[in-house]
Amino acid sequence: MPEMTVDVCWPDGRTESLYSPSLVVHDHLVPGRAYSVRDFTRRTTLALETASERVRERYGFACTSAQATIEQVTTSAAAYDADEVVLVTRMWPPLPAETTQQEASA
Repeated sequence: MPEMTVDVCWPDGRTESLYSPSLVVHDHLVPGRAYSVRDFTRRTTLALETASERVRERYGFACTSAQATIEQVTTSAAAYDADEVVLVTRMWPPLPAETTQQEASA
């Protein structure tokens, strides 16, 4: 399964890299887009639960790293008001269509 990282900037300017065992996060977040802390936490949790389930289907056990990332996001999010803004600064690797768009704009 392809792994990925999501880089975010929290409301106070702190940056953090998040791990996912699956590219499914691309179905829930968009690089360059801002989300409320509440929405970001919800979207990230849903994406990582889906990613963990994909690992379970393939290997027979859930992904503890995905659960650890959910806990990381939840802990970080607790420091902010629910309506403050989190910016998704980078998602790596990008989906193939995103790679083509980035190369065209360069």
